[in-house]
Amino acid sequence: MTSQDFPGKGRVAILRTTPQTVLDDYERLMHLADYQKVLSSELDTLLKINISWQIWYPGCSTTPWQLEGVIRTLLNDGFDKERVLATHNRTVVVDAREGEVNNRQKFVADRYGLPEFHIYEPQVEWTVYEPKEPFLVLDQIYRDGVRIPKDFIGKNIIHLPQTKTHVFTTMTGSMKNAFGGLLNERRHWTHSVIHETLVDLLTIQQDIHPGIFAVMDGTFAGDGPGPRAMRPHVKNVILASSDQVALDATAAKLMGFDPLSLPFIRLAHEKGLGVGDPREIEIVGDEDAAEQNWHFSGAENTFASRGQKMIYHGAMKPLEHFLLRTPLVPWSYAASNFYHNVYWYPFIGRPRVEWALQTEWGELLRTYGQGPVNPGYGSKLPFFALTSGVAAAGLAMLWKLTQSIRK
Repeated sequence: MTSQDFPGKGRVAILRTTPQTVLDDYERLMHLADYQKVLSSELDTLLKINISWQIWYPGCSTTPWQLEGVIRTLLNDGFDKERVLATHNRTVVVDAREGEVNNRQKFVADRYGLPEFHIYEPQVEWTVYEPKEPFLVLDQIYRDGVRIPKDFIGKNIIHLPQTKTHVFTTMTGSMKNAFGGLLNERRHWTHSVIHETLVDLLTIQQDIHPGIFAVMDGTFAGDGPGPRAMRPHVKNVILASSDQVALDATAAKLMGFDPLSLPFIRLAHEKGLGVGDPREIEIVGDEDAAEQNWHFSGAENTFASRGQKMIYHGAMKPLEHFLLRTPLVPWSYAASNFYHNVYWYPFIGRPRVEWALQTEWGELLRTYGQGPVNPGYGSKLPFFALTSGVAAAGLAMLWKLTQSIRK
């Protein structure tokens, strides 16, 4: 595959779907997007699953029906299940082993007997990638070389993103799905230049993968400060393409954004890595579905992301290296987990999950495995316990201070 020409460049398939027809719809979608012209069944194929949170939240991570629809299509078309790998990466704040269970992805992979590939396990070898053309930013960030998983080289890859917004890139889709796979756990170093990073990653992908394809789920879609703290919506669409730039541009347009106003799409378009101008994209399938405008917001932040942006782009920029590239860095992981898991989900996210579970898609989710959704999460007691403890410690320190002053 070259950056200038590949099968399906500028072509995006989109379909409306329902919980009753979604598996068949995924098969039809992939054929509309001519995936077999891009992916050879003679090669190993990585299914790059997205887990943005270790708990299930609508519109956040790869859905089980999305994963099953893709697996079923591949197997029906002659792909060997032993050569289709359910591929996961963890993050510094998300446990992929727990996430694949809570998001019902492991249930699907086990149902079809797929091998799993967790790329951050100790036995996985990482190798320095030698670029064929100059990077935009990665070589400036990783002075000792850009390391990628050696086992990615020479394999097909299918990305499984969602239609959702993102606090750093406005929207996130197939291009950003490579962020967790190709870069190691120091990838947060790139957040201040995230748009250029995604373009560099797409350049790497088009060099190391014989075939690239992406299947995007929009049954639930996320609006607001994604990729976790979102307002979920039922949108009932699915999309696919071998052109990651065109797919992300089409999803961005659906959400109500001008694709070329998003730097990562514009830069990739200008470099010829795909088609980012909606006027040049061929839509197949339910063409009128691509004309929707969901009027999503791309400018919202959480308390946590405001702090991150102050470090990456604001008043705390001079402290970025000190705060995020030294032994002090675990403070940021702890802060993110406290905010999202202890505060945000029990007080704000859980009611949204309960709403989503009452929809037809929520009912479908329950058919993938048994047991409660997000066991161990949702209680408000840890938040009250922690905040009470901090308050008590503060009062104790204040009392000691006043006592010492009186003396």
